[in-house]
Amino acid sequence: TAIVGPIVVGIVNKRVEIKHKEKALKDSLQKNTLVNTKLEEIKDNLKADRIWVMQFHNGGTFYPTGKSIQKFSMFYELVSQDTTSVQSQFQNIPVSLFSKSINHLLEEDTIIVPDFRDEKIATYGLKHVADENGCKSAYLFAIKTIEGKFVGTLGIEYTHKRINLSQDEINHLLIEATMLGGELMKA
Repeated sequence: TAIVGPIVVGIVNKRVEIKHKEKALKDSLQKNTLVNTKLEEIKDNLKADRIWVMQFHNGGTFYPTGKSIQKFSMFYELVSQDTTSVQSQFQNIPVSLFSKSINHLLEEDTIIVPDFRDEKIATYGLKHVADENGCKSAYLFAIKTIEGKFVGTLGIEYTHKRINLSQDEINHLLIEATMLGGELMKA
């Protein structure tokens, strides 16, 4: 029993660990399915060309201070036919490169740009990126948890023509962003 007991305990512990990892994967896939389904519904309802979700994460640490490097990545993206994906361009991006737009979203919850050509509309440093990616209109919404923690951004973009969403549509998207915050904080 001195030999068999520890072996049995080791086998049982390994099986429990595997089951835990399988549950974590299953929970993650379920969350991803819910988020993608919601994004598809929003994209279809608004006839958007590109919809995405960006989330903040820790991208390592600064040398020599050891302080966390704040970054973001685009974790979800859906595009319409004839619209180019930009998801691969937005991985592990330092927050400092988009501090003006992120700061505005933190404070005001939205960035509304129905026409990137209109110089009277504030673009918060996003015009160059929009031009590079063929974006003509963009609507960005802060994704916050129920507690108000800013965890990411929901972006709706139009690349084929300029679109001016109504105030009702914008208000609805604010609600959708809050609901996405709840989903993203699960598992």
